[in-house]
Amino acid sequence: MPKSVHDSACKLVYLCRNPKDTFVSLWQFADKFKPVETGSNSLGDVFDLFCKGYEELKEEPNLHLRRLAELLGCPFSADEEETGMVEEILKLCSFNNLSNLEINKSTEKLAYGMENKTFFRRGEVGDWKNHLTTEMAKKIDQITEQKFSGSGLLL
Repeated sequence: MPKSVHDSACKLVYLCRNPKDTFVSLWQFADKFKPVETGSNSLGDVFDLFCKGYEELKEEPNLHLRRLAELLGCPFSADEEETGMVEEILKLCSFNNLSNLEINKSTEKLAYGMENKTFFRRGEVGDWKNHLTTEMAKKIDQITEQKFSGSGLLL
C-alpha cells in the first residue's frame, strides 16, 4: 500500500474472496456474454487463460457487520442491537434477498443485452470444488501466493 495510506487516518476494509470461487463465478458470468452461436468455452479452456475474507464474512456475518460499523465510527447502540437492526441489515443485504428483488428478476435487457439476474449465480462458499480439477486449484493457489507474496495481505 502507498505510504500515504499508512500515514493517514483513513480506514480501510479489505475483503477477499477465495480466488477459486471467484474464478468459477467469473467463468460462468463471462460465458453468458458470448453469442449463442459461438457456444460455451469449457472451464479448462478458460482456466488456461485465467492463469480469509469472503468465506469468513459468510460464516459470521453478524460479527463482521458489527466490526465494520465500529470501524466506520458508527457502532450499533444497545437499542439498535435489541430491536434487531443488525439482523435486519443482514437480511436486506443477503444474497437471497438481493437476488430475489423484482428488479433482479426482470427480463428487461441492460447494456450488452444482459439481464440483472445474470449477476447472481449461487453465492456459496467452496462451490469451486464442483468445477475445478485438483491441478487447476493448485495452479490458482500458486499464482495467488506469487502475486500476494510480501504484500502483508492474507487470503
